[in-house]
Amino acid sequence: MFNGKILSGIQKIPGGMMVIPLCLGVLVNSFFPKFLTIGSFTTAVFKDGALVFLGLFILCTSAQIQIKTIGKTIKIGGTLLLLKFILGSAIGLLVAHFWGYAGLLGISPLALLAAMSNANVGVYASLAEEFGTQDEVNATSIVAINEGPLMVFLALGASGLASIPMMQFVAICTPILVGLILGNLDADFRTFLAKGQQLLVPFFAFPLGTALDLGDLFKGGVGGIIIGLLNILITGGISFLICRQLFKKHLPNNVMGWFIGTTAGNAVATPAIVAQLDKSWAPYVSQATAQVATSVIITALLIPFIAAHFKKTRR
Repeated sequence: MFNGKILSGIQKIPGGMMVIPLCLGVLVNSFFPKFLTIGSFTTAVFKDGALVFLGLFILCTSAQIQIKTIGKTIKIGGTLLLLKFILGSAIGLLVAHFWGYAGLLGISPLALLAAMSNANVGVYASLAEEFGTQDEVNATSIVAINEGPLMVFLALGASGLASIPMMQFVAICTPILVGLILGNLDADFRTFLAKGQQLLVPFFAFPLGTALDLGDLFKGGVGGIIIGLLNILITGGISFLICRQLFKKHLPNNVMGWFIGTTAGNAVATPAIVAQLDKSWAPYVSQATAQVATSVIITALLIPFIAAHFKKTRR
């Protein structure tokens, strides 16, 4: 009946396979939140499925990495991982050093660290699939290491404010290793799992959206908007400039630095997790959570269009 017009229309939107389901998830959670908690398959797929689908995506992606070319994957993914961690953590730690836990202009270092030190792997994955090369897509498995509170713990641990749970690192890396083994044991496994790279994107995007509410955008206020824009300009913009120079020989048209100028959806839970480790952060959790949620929404909506613009101008 629709002759594929709806799907083709979504695919023409920059990062559409990620952004459209994400926005739909936000809208459903904002206006019909009880529907998502009716239980059974509905709740499992549309509310609680984000980590499962994203974990499967990472497994499928890592299965495409061949041992003989793993050097490129590590170089690209490792560069992005370090840039996101260093650029994102530096802002939060500087604010903590000069202005303490309360932060500056109503923005606490807890919100800055949670929002800026880890990228939205779902957005990276969909943009790499749409605008990047296979090497950039494969790097998703490395970039995924920063998903969640691990990088915040590393930053806080380096500054003496929290301990580092190493099992978190093991939990993130296990799907990567399983996919890597399967893809290199059998080429048929690699071909079979390659389909998951595109198929799973909207399925993890929607439940990521259901963790957010339109009200969060207003609760986060100006502070959340500032964090989102800082994230885009500093971690995305500077990473873009650095990656353009580092990989200009092998990837002359790359815009992948922009791909990490986002805030991970599950970073919304990071302030509360940090407060469990260090009670002195507790008074700042509520405000930080709202600001992080605002950054998630803003960066997920803007980065695909920015990446698309720079990709077009570099052709």
